[in-house]
Amino acid sequence: MKLRERLRPDARKAQLLELGIRLFTERPYDDFTMDEVAALASVSKGLLYHYFPTKREFYMAALREATGEMLRLIEPSLSLPPPQAMRGALDAYLGFVEEHASPYRAVLRGGVGADPGVQRIADDFRDAMAERLLNGARIPLPTPEQRLAVRGWIGFVEAASLDWIERRDLDRPRLIQLLSQTFAAAMQAARTPRSLIDL
Repeated sequence: MKLRERLRPDARKAQLLELGIRLFTERPYDDFTMDEVAALASVSKGLLYHYFPTKREFYMAALREATGEMLRLIEPSLSLPPPQAMRGALDAYLGFVEEHASPYRAVLRGGVGADPGVQRIADDFRDAMAERLLNGARIPLPTPEQRLAVRGWIGFVEAASLDWIERRDLDRPRLIQLLSQTFAAAMQAARTPRSLIDL
């Protein structure tokens, strides 16, 4: 990526973040330095540090940008029936996970992902995802059961996605079907109280 042309500060920062997402996607966090980032971006180290004073801040900003991009991709279409909107959002989500497997793992697993700041980014993403799921399911005021069902399902999606990008033994359409069905089942269970003896 060449950034030799003069850009407005917001455009320059956006290009640096794009480079950051690509680097953290392709290589481990400890595998490059900010000096290398500046060289790859064709900017001075001083300019890079002006936008991102530390490597950790650069990493955090890139993760926030990546999760923001994911949220834009999975915005539910309220013009579609909920099941169809859900499948479309899941397809976009899994496409993003597949393309950005390394930072996705970093947010959800150990290493740098254990950083409290990284965990806040992950939690903020989960909160936004839960809100969008409930809006997409036309549930503006969820019951405690529905809220817990959605948050539990998000955890299931994360675990399933991690397994999927590592094993690659299930095609994306089948995984989308599986995730859609488990969401429908979780929401049905949240609407239908049962005693333990009925399970």
